[in-house]
Amino acid sequence: MGLFDKKYCDVCGEKIGLLGNRKLDDGNLCKNCAAKLSPFFSERRHSSVEEIKQQLAYREQNRQAVADFRCSKVLGNRTKVYLDEQNRRFMVTRATDLHAANPDVIELSQVTGCFCDVQEHKSEIYRTGSDGKRVSYNPPRYEFSYEFEMVIQVSSPWFSEIRFELTEDRPGSRLSIAYKQYEKQAKELQDALLAPPPQAAPAAAPAQPAPAAHWNCPVCGTLDNSSNFCEGCGSPRP
Repeated sequence: MGLFDKKYCDVCGEKIGLLGNRKLDDGNLCKNCAAKLSPFFSERRHSSVEEIKQQLAYREQNRQAVADFRCSKVLGNRTKVYLDEQNRRFMVTRATDLHAANPDVIELSQVTGCFCDVQEHKSEIYRTGSDGKRVSYNPPRYEFSYEFEMVIQVSSPWFSEIRFELTEDRPGSRLSIAYKQYEKQAKELQDALLAPPPQAAPAAAPAQPAPAAHWNCPVCGTLDNSSNFCEGCGSPRP
């Protein structure tokens, strides 16, 4: 088959336009079908046609899960984590139109880990020398910025990790208020995603019968009888 021969999508059957082919392990995928895959999926090139069909079927089923999602809390900044705490589910997306974006609805029970990767970025500050050229200070000076990246590890057939940047404006110091605020946001996300399921209320203990009150036998007059029969003559309690 030549380089410019017509290709067809092995999933939907549509003709693939120039530069529109997305190679699979054993076939071809059009860009329209590729756009429907999970945004967290990174193994497309090494996937079979059958595996892609299975994921696209899951993605269609996911639309109903998005429709049924009952958001109770939103965390994050540009990329947001939507929580359905009652049903213990969450979604991660930058989209504002959730119906169109169809973000993956993930069970909290699928989360195997969650941590914040703080990356320090350093760049040297220069001055202008007498000859107009850029020269280093002595000793060198640097400016810093800090990037907070959230990493959510999940057990899923389609992806194992979700990464997104928590920071909007990267703070320039570990001592700044902004840095502390991002630390707090990261901790809140960790706590929400790693929260254990609520414990069921313990079953109430069965009611114990009240102790029998003392009584006097009307037949023989025995006193302080606390059973249902007279200890003296065996007569039943009236």
